Amino acid sequence: MRTVDSLPEEVREDPDVRIPMRDGVHLAGRIWRPVGSDEEPVPAILEFIPYRQRDLTAHRDSVNHRYFAGHGYASIRVDLRGSGDSEGVLTGEYLESELQDAEEILAWAAEQPWCDGHLGMMGISWGGFNALQVAARQPPQLDAIVTVCSTDDRYADDVHYMGGCLLSDNLSWASTMFAYTSCPPDPAVVGDEWRDMWHQRLDGSGLWLEDWLRHQRRDGFWQHGSVCEDYDAVQCPVYAVSGWADGYSNAVLRMLENLSAPRKGLIGPWSHKYPHTGQPGPAIGFLQECVRWWDHWLKGADNGVMDEPALRIWMQESVPPSTAYEERPGRWVGEWEWPSPKIDLVERAFSRYRLIPPGEIADPQPLTIESPLSVGQFAGKWCSYNAPPDLPYDQREEDGGAIVFDSDLLDERWEVLGAPVVHLEFSVDQPVAQVAVRLSDVAPDGRATRVSYGLLNLTHRDGHDIPQPLEPGQTYRVPVLLNGMAHAFPPGHRIRVAVSSSYWPLAWPPPVPVQLTLYPAGCDLTLPVRPSERPDDVSTTPFDPPEGAPAIETQTLRPGEHQWTVTRDLIDYHSKLEVIKDLGTVRFEDIDLLVSRRAEETYSWVDNDFQTVRGEVVWTMGFSRGDWEVRTVTRTTLTSTPENFHLHAALDAYEGEYRVAAHNWRLVIPRDHV
Repeated sequence: MRTVDSLPEEVREDPDVRIPMRDGVHLAGRIWRPVGSDEEPVPAILEFIPYRQRDLTAHRDSVNHRYFAGHGYASIRVDLRGSGDSEGVLTGEYLESELQDAEEILAWAAEQPWCDGHLGMMGISWGGFNALQVAARQPPQLDAIVTVCSTDDRYADDVHYMGGCLLSDNLSWASTMFAYTSCPPDPAVVGDEWRDMWHQRLDGSGLWLEDWLRHQRRDGFWQHGSVCEDYDAVQCPVYAVSGWADGYSNAVLRMLENLSAPRKGLIGPWSHKYPHTGQPGPAIGFLQECVRWWDHWLKGADNGVMDEPALRIWMQESVPPSTAYEERPGRWVGEWEWPSPKIDLVERAFSRYRLIPPGEIADPQPLTIESPLSVGQFAGKWCSYNAPPDLPYDQREEDGGAIVFDSDLLDERWEVLGAPVVHLEFSVDQPVAQVAVRLSDVAPDGRATRVSYGLLNLTHRDGHDIPQPLEPGQTYRVPVLLNGMAHAFPPGHRIRVAVSSSYWPLAWPPPVPVQLTLYPAGCDLTLPVRPSERPDDVSTTPFDPPEGAPAIETQTLRPGEHQWTVTRDLIDYHSKLEVIKDLGTVRFEDIDLLVSRRAEETYSWVDNDFQTVRGEVVWTMGFSRGDWEVRTVTRTTLTSTPENFHLHAALDAYEGEYRVAAHNWRLVIPRDHV
C-alpha cells in the first residue's frame, strides 16, 4: 500500500474526546478532521467498535481515518461502552444499548461546530454490522453507510451457526471477546479510576458463549440486529463489501437482491480484511473508493459513483489447493443488476459416484456413508482472518470419508457466479443429523480445490425456527444452499460434489455418529453459470492501487507466530488440530505502551468417539508502561454428551505477578436438535 504523505487537506487530530451518553456514561473517541473545519464545517464519518482505538486498532485507524480527514471529512473513531477507555461494561454484541449509543453519537456529532450535519457510518466486521443495524433504525443524521464483512442475518449466516449447525468459530469468537472484554482502560487517559473500571469489566462482562449456546435455533435473540427481518427499514444508501475468503460474502449478494435503498456491492478475493490491505491479493484502492462514495452521498458530488455496475466481483481462476495465497489470479467483472438475468442455471443429476449430463439415465442404487470425525481437519476456518494457514487444503484429504460425485471432463470453460444448490434425497438412522456438501475443482492430476460448501442441520429442514427430529429410515428431500462463489473451471477439469455426515472441527458434530444414505436419482446440482465473454464487463483494471495516510510508529519487541498443526497418535487414536495466533509484543511509540496478544486453539477427539470431541481456546493479553503492568488469561473449554453441552471457562487477571481477580464458570446447556 502506498503511503500518501501530502493529503488535499491539512489534518488536526483530537486524540482523547469524551462523548456524553443519555445515562451519564462517557465514551472515548478520537477525531481526525480538516484544520479549517471550525470555520467551514464538513461531513462526518463514524466507526464504532470495541477494539480499543488507543492501541489495538490505532495503526489501522491512523491509516484510514486520517486519509478521510485529509479528503475533507471529520472521521470519528469511538470505542463501545465497556471497551478501550470508554466507561461502562460491555455484555454482548449489537445490544439495544449499543445501537442507542450509536444514534446518540451521530446526534452529538451533527451538533458540533466542525460538522455540517451530514454523516456516514462505516466499519469492517463489528463496525460493518452496527452500521447496517443503525441504518435500519433510520436516525435522521445518517445519510449513507459502508458495511464491510458483515451480515444481514445473525443466525443463518454469521460466526455462530451455519445452516443450523454450531460452528467452532462460535467458540473461537466468543473466546476472543472474552479476552478483549477483560482488558483494562489506560490509566494515562482515565486516571486513578482505571482499576475500578477494570474490575467492573472483569466482574460484569459475563460469558457470552453461554448466551449463544442457549439460543440454538433462530429466535428473537438472533432476529434482533438482523436487517433481513425488514430490508425496507434500511433507507439510506449502502455500499456492501466482502471477500471470497471471508465468511460474509453471501450477505453482499443478498443485500443487493433485497434492499430497496440505493446500493452497490463489491467482492474481491480477500479474507476478513479491508480491501486496501486485502489478502489474498490483489488489494485495491478501497479508501479512494470510499471517498468517492462519501463525496457523492455526503457532499452531493456528481462523480458517477452510481453509474457503474451494481456488483463488482473478482472472477477467480483455477488454482491448486493451498492453505494460503499471496494473490488469487482472476479478473474484475461487473453485473449491472443482481440477480443477473444473464446467468444461466445449469443442472447436473447424480448417479453412482457421478454427476451426469441431461438425458443420461441415473444409476438409482443407494449409497451410504458414516463419516469419520477426521473429515473436516483440512477445512480451514469458517472465516479466514488471513492468519495463514487457515484456508482449506487439498480435498482429497477429506473425500475418503464422504460420498463423492464427479462430472465428466469439462470440454469448455465454466464460469460460476452465485450460490450453487444441491438437492439431496436421503435417509438417516438417527433423529439428529447434519450434512456437509463440498464443491471442488478437480485438476487433471487429481488435486481438488474446494471452491464452495454448505452445511445443513437436517432437523432444520423446515426452517431454523422450528427444528424437528428425523424419523430414522424415512426418506426426505432437502435443498442445501452452498456459499456464493466466483470461480472459473477450466477445460479438462472436473466438478466434484462431496457429501459427508460430519465436518469437524469446522462444525460441531451431531450427538452420535450418523449413517447417511443418499438416493442418487433424487439428487441434483444447480450451478449459476455466467457467460465467459461479456461486452458489458468492467475493465480489468477498474481500481486504483491501494493507498492510505501515514501510519503511527510502532516497534515490534517480540515477533509473533502462526501455526496450524494437525496430529494423530496411531496408538490411542487421539487426534487434534492446534492453531496458534500470536501477535507478539508491540510498542506504541506515541503513548509508550507495550501490548502483547496470544491465542491458542485446540480441537481434539479420539478415534470416532463423538463424546470425546473437545474445543479449548486460551488467550493471553498484556499491557505495560513503566511500572504499570497488567495481564489477563482466559480459558474456554467446550465438550458435549449426546444430551448436553458442557462449558467451562476461567478468567484470571494480574497486576504484575499478583493475581487480582479470578472467575470460573461451569455450565451444562441442553442440546436443542444440534
